[in-house]
Amino acid sequence: MTNTRETRRTDIGSRIIKAPPEVIYRALVDPEAVASWRPPKGMRAEILAFEPRQDGTFRMAFIYEGAGSHGKTTDSADVFEGRFVELVPNSHVVELIAFESDDPAFAGSMRIITLLEPVKGGTKVTVRCEDVPPGIGEDDHREGIASSLENLAAFTET
Repeated sequence: MTNTRETRRTDIGSRIIKAPPEVIYRALVDPEAVASWRPPKGMRAEILAFEPRQDGTFRMAFIYEGAGSHGKTTDSADVFEGRFVELVPNSHVVELIAFESDDPAFAGSMRIITLLEPVKGGTKVTVRCEDVPPGIGEDDHREGIASSLENLAAFTET
């Protein structure tokens, strides 16, 4: 029997965003903001539930736009739910998420830690995804993290 824990990995992405930590933090805990910046390029979000407080829960769907989709939950969507493990204003947000999927390659919980570090001219935002399910391709995931950070920058820098 294979231990799926051993096959999991950590993916990290970061970007300096020309906005103060408090502006970025607000974008992390506001459902309308999350819907606009979090889905990577080629997707849109539907927020199904969102309680931004410690142990608060959330449920979202990322809907693929265009043909050739390969969603984790359906052919055209990734549905996931989770909870906020820790929210420290202007510092970091820790989330635990699980995908709704019949495929065991996407099973289990993934921890997402978003760190905000003030730097000259803005904030260094680092997204650290721990225990990434093996069904999520490493290059695709890193590209998705970079795309979400680009969206976050566009959302908060304006």
